[in-house]
Amino acid sequence: MPQAHRGAIVSLIGLLACSPAPTGPRQTAWDPPPHAARHRAEAPREACAARSELRNAYFGDLHVHTSFSMDVGVGDLVAHPDDAYRFARGEPLPLLPPGKDGSPGLVTQLERPLDFAAVTDHAEWLAETSLCRRRGSPAYDTPGCRIFRGEQAGGAQGLGGRMLGIIDVGGRGRPPAICGPGDAWCRDEIASVWRQTQEAAERWYDRSAECSFTTFHAWEYSATPALSKVHRNVILRNEIVPELPVSWLDEPDVTGLWRRLKELCIDSGSGCDALSIPHNPNLSNGRTFGVTYRDQPLEKQRAIASLRSELEPLVEMMQVKGESECRNGMFEVLGDVDELCDFEKIRGLAPPPPDCGESISGGATSGQGCVSRLDYARYALLEGLREEDRIGVNPYRLGFIGSTDTHNATPGDVEEFSYVGNDSAEEDASAEARLSLVPGFAGAAPIQRNPGGLMGVWAEENSRDALFDAMRRRETFATSGTRITPRLFGSWDYPADLCDSSELVARGYAGGVPMGELLPQRPADAGGPVFVTSALRDPGTAQHPGGRLERLQIVKGWVDDAGSFHQVVHDVAGSAGGADVDPATCTPRGPGADGLCSVWRDPDFDPSRRAVYYARVLENPSCRWHTQLCLAYPRDRRPPGCDDPTVPALIQERAWTSPIWYTPAGS
Repeated sequence: MPQAHRGAIVSLIGLLACSPAPTGPRQTAWDPPPHAARHRAEAPREACAARSELRNAYFGDLHVHTSFSMDVGVGDLVAHPDDAYRFARGEPLPLLPPGKDGSPGLVTQLERPLDFAAVTDHAEWLAETSLCRRRGSPAYDTPGCRIFRGEQAGGAQGLGGRMLGIIDVGGRGRPPAICGPGDAWCRDEIASVWRQTQEAAERWYDRSAECSFTTFHAWEYSATPALSKVHRNVILRNEIVPELPVSWLDEPDVTGLWRRLKELCIDSGSGCDALSIPHNPNLSNGRTFGVTYRDQPLEKQRAIASLRSELEPLVEMMQVKGESECRNGMFEVLGDVDELCDFEKIRGLAPPPPDCGESISGGATSGQGCVSRLDYARYALLEGLREEDRIGVNPYRLGFIGSTDTHNATPGDVEEFSYVGNDSAEEDASAEARLSLVPGFAGAAPIQRNPGGLMGVWAEENSRDALFDAMRRRETFATSGTRITPRLFGSWDYPADLCDSSELVARGYAGGVPMGELLPQRPADAGGPVFVTSALRDPGTAQHPGGRLERLQIVKGWVDDAGSFHQVVHDVAGSAGGADVDPATCTPRGPGADGLCSVWRDPDFDPSRRAVYYARVLENPSCRWHTQLCLAYPRDRRPPGCDDPTVPALIQERAWTSPIWYTPAGS
């Protein structure tokens, strides 16, 4: 039952939301004590030989699941964190063994290694999954574990039914029969699994002067209230980490997660530091960026907004479950239609789901409920401007990243031409399964999935501290899987010929601010802000060159006095049209650029109004993964998905810089 697995984890976790919710943190037998981060010195490392004060571009993936996650562990994939890091470094990974009939197994390999990665297994049910898979564990032969392994029938069928074997639905989520007296078995097991995850990250972190690969300690906090996806990935700066990961079962409200990270990590005096990165706001029914504290006293509102701004400087807005930049036709979003907002939407465009307006709902992970403008990063930025006008704090000053959310332990496996799936190896083993039109997770068919995105970071060197500092200051960018390298600088007086300068980057930093920052205070005699933005194409490989660039754009947003959102997209370099694709071979045709650059001044600047700007870079059109896969079939034998007109045959790969913000003087 392939579709039973897709999204089963969020559907089952969502059942817990139907139980009476506690009013405070859920106290469990393994709640970490105060200041639980380990007080220890960081391990020494050599200075990186490749270091640049003008910063290098590094590509990675901070959203990766292995068999330690319950929704992976219930299947046949046995890849562990070591396997994920091995794959990220370019080594082959067997996803499925050879068949008993002699058919070959499924092996995949990155065409280009990553610079950094993090394994982010679901913190929920880490212990139960391990206890049920580890022979000799005290819970191994319990009925729940036997159901989980498929050795005993449960109350429901398929992989989703097997997961119910280790979930205490209607209770507090942890099954007493598997966790043992006082939850002692689970308490010990989760500590063991977390230790194994850390050990893998340490083994693969290159501490030599080559600095070839960086790993981060991390986990996923998988909150799914009312079947809405409001998950976060928690990324730690270094090997000084909390004793145990904090899950949704421990902290049912995300503000509890942030407070716990402050207490156990950031404010512990141990050298621990952490970020919380929301992902898939496109499936949150307005919950991820909904402002839920407006009934609180003003000072408490400011405190919550400040806490969020500190802990969440980034948003993952591109991954296998869709793009979360923008969507056309949303409630009180004014401005021209942006045709590029239709890119890789996992919830249907025709007919569109109902609009939430300013409310929230549930059910997005099963394709239900409304869609909110706050399900998209562009409009979260504008809500942040509106909040800053209202309470003086912007909770949504967000930089952009992409990642995969692979459930195959395959970080960075994003090439369209070699896509082998990402949501359990067994289900993705055949081309027919990947091309299926049968609705599954979020009401979408497998063919509507995409290979995922990548995260780009501008940092002095490829080390934990340098990359983490770049994340803190939001000097990051997201891509749809391509390795375009975009830059964005903002100022009040960049010269018009800056693109012609060999010192563009040095002058960009010296005369203004990079992506992720606030514009400096506006001089009294200045006009509108001026931005210099540039991008270099993805070079690709000898066998598969990257696409040429079509256009470079700047997206501007602001909020009017009535509270309506405004957006405008400016083409600042290159132009649309002129390039296409040979449909018989997927060979690109027509003109395109290796690089684009522009110095652009806002012609409609209002110094009294907050505004936000970011750059978007577009490649020429290319064949989507399913189109390339379909060409391998004789025309009369192609699966139905190959001819479905609702799935675009072509895509335009792209990259997005983190924004730059303008704040009026005295605000």
